[in-house]
Amino acid sequence: MSRIGRSPIAVPAGVTIVIEGQTVRVSGPLGELSRTLPYPIRVRQEEAQILVERPTDSSTNRSLHGLSRTLVANMVTGVTTGFRRELELQGVGYRAALQGTDLQLSLGYSHPIRMTPAAGIKVEVPEPTRIAVSGTDKESVGQLAARIRSTRPPEPYKGKGVRYRGEIVRRKAGKSGKGAKG
Repeated sequence: MSRIGRSPIAVPAGVTIVIEGQTVRVSGPLGELSRTLPYPIRVRQEEAQILVERPTDSSTNRSLHGLSRTLVANMVTGVTTGFRRELELQGVGYRAALQGTDLQLSLGYSHPIRMTPAAGIKVEVPEPTRIAVSGTDKESVGQLAARIRSTRPPEPYKGKGVRYRGEIVRRKAGKSGKGAKG
């Protein structure tokens, strides 16, 4: 059995879980999330924990077992503590600002880039060179952070661009021979 899929999910106090067939709804202090799990996987609740089970040991069921358990565990974590991704901007003149709920990025292009976060996702700009994306749905938070990063990914020569906080960018050496004659 899958080690991840086999482990039970603890349900903290203040979180309610409703299982209707293949749909799992989790509500807690930060909001409510719902997800429909793939057919052969079964979810059941025993006291203060959730168990995810698979019917057979076929390769499809094995691959869906751990995935389904992780998705439900992320829903429980999301409604209790939430998820947060931080990004940094590095480069001369690169900055971010909030206009209402929209994020406006100046990244060296001829125009500013505007992004509107999805419902339930909160964007903060504590400094002009730092962006924090937070919300209850891990997938949506990660997707928005990846979209922001993809507007100007860090380049390997000077390291300029948008990167995740703590991300290490491997730097390349530039040209070594100035004016070398052949």
